[in-house]
Parts: sequence; C-alpha cells; structure tokens
Amino acid sequence: MMEAAKDQIPPRRFRRWLRDPLFHFMLVGVALFGIYRVLNPSVEGPDASGQIALTQDDLRQMTVAWMAQGRQAPTPVQVASLVEAKVREEILYREALALGLDRDDTIVKRRLAQKMEFLAEDAAALREPTRPELEVWFQEHSGAFASTPRVSFTHVYFSADRHGEGAREVAVKALGTISAGSRQSAARLGDPFMFQDFYGDRSPNQLAGVFGPAFAKALLELKPGTWQGPIASGYGWHLVFVDTITPARVPAFEEVEADVRAEWTAEWRTRSKQAAFETMRARYTVVLPDDGEAKP
Repeated sequence: MMEAAKDQIPPRRFRRWLRDPLFHFMLVGVALFGIYRVLNPSVEGPDASGQIALTQDDLRQMTVAWMAQGRQAPTPVQVASLVEAKVREEILYREALALGLDRDDTIVKRRLAQKMEFLAEDAAALREPTRPELEVWFQEHSGAFASTPRVSFTHVYFSADRHGEGAREVAVKALGTISAGSRQSAARLGDPFMFQDFYGDRSPNQLAGVFGPAFAKALLELKPGTWQGPIASGYGWHLVFVDTITPARVPAFEEVEADVRAEWTAEWRTRSKQAAFETMRARYTVVLPDDGEAKP
C-alpha cells in the first residue's frame, strides 16, 4: 500500500516544474494557440512549410551589423550565435502571427505605418530635379535664401531709472550737444550701459535679443554717418551713430545651388508623400459614431 502511494507521488523535479511561472505561461500559450486554430482553421502562418531559410545576404547583413558596432569580424562561434538569434526572432515572429497577436496592436500599426512612410520617401527620392526646374523653383522661393541686413553702430544710453519720465528729453537735449562732436565726447553725456556701447555687424534678430524688436526695426531705418534718435528700448532711450548698414541681398542661383537642391528635394518628398497618401485615402470610407454617416 505504501509502495503504491509512493509511485503516485510526482518526482521532486516535476513538482518544481508545476510551480514554475514559465511553465504556466507556456501552458496558457499552447491553450491560446489551440483555441485560435480551432476557431480559425483556415488561417495559415507566414510559412506553412515550417522552413526558415537564411541566405548569404542575410549572413552578410548580420556580419555588417556586428562590425558596425566597432567590433572585429565575427568568429564562426559568434556567427552561429547571430544565426541562432535570427532564427529565434523569426520563430517568435511567426508564432505571434499565427496567434493573431499583430491584430489591433497599436505598436504594430504604428510601425507598419512608419514603414509605409519610408516607402513613400524612398519613392520620392528617385526623382532628381533638372537644373531648369531648380532655377524656376529658386525664383519662386528666392526670399527664403536672402541674406539678413547687418548694421554696425555706437549708442549713448539714457536710463529711465535715473531720469524717470524725463529720460527722453534729456536725450534730446544731449543730441543737440553732440551732433557735431566726436563719439568719445558723446559717451560722457550718457549713463553707463550694462552691455556694449559699440555693436558691429549685427543682424536684426541679434539686436532684438538685446534691445527689443522695436529698437532693431527703428535702427535699420536710420541713415549712416550722423547722430540720430532718441530711440526707445526696454532699458530707456538711446542716441545712435550708425556706421554702416548692409541691406538684405538675394544671392545668385549659382551661389546657393546646393541649398536650393536640398530645399527642393525636401519639398518634393513632402508633396509626394501627401499625394501617395491621398491616393490611398481615396480607397477608404470613414464612418464616425456621432451621426453614422460615411465620410469620404
């Protein structure tokens, strides 16, 4: 009787397997696969033959990817490990498809949509513009390649904190004093400024970052060679002596041909992708839950 009871007790290793979460996971996976195959008997996996064929190109790509990480060429043992990893990935992929795990999966949908975007970009990249096309496109978009104006100037600052509402009048009075004087004597009439007194070859954006957009705009409207102002900034008022103003300039096509080609290509890819999507979009009808009407 005791011997029969012992025969019915599972071995210790088997009991350990029964408690292993991985064993439970495998059982659930097998059950799910069996149920899915019963409910979908006609569905076949990506390769019903059960064969996984690796080509020389596959092996070459694995070797290139390995060496791209700064490693030496893989040894035969390492190649075998790469092959096993590739086989494992393929097996898991096929089994996941067989279970329908790709369905209604947001990550899978996004990845496939991304691949379609890449395909559209690759198709657009096959189109090379001719030189006449680039020249016409440049004429239509020449403003985007224009250089920004530049200005060099000296200023005398009058602090709103020190002079209050009368800061502008103080600056106007000083202007009458220094109109015919030197820049050195003019500097003694103003207040200390926290930054520079002279700014050379600055763009409007650079000036706006220091003095504000209104100051930068007013400065570019002045004529070089004389003291002018006062011009308001966020700090107070300024008398300005403009040395030079270099106006904006549209370069010749030959100067920016490479940039024009790059911009043309970017625009062409965007338009081609949109056109491809609109063609695909026309094959579908969207039904919204609010009114249930089909939307083309």
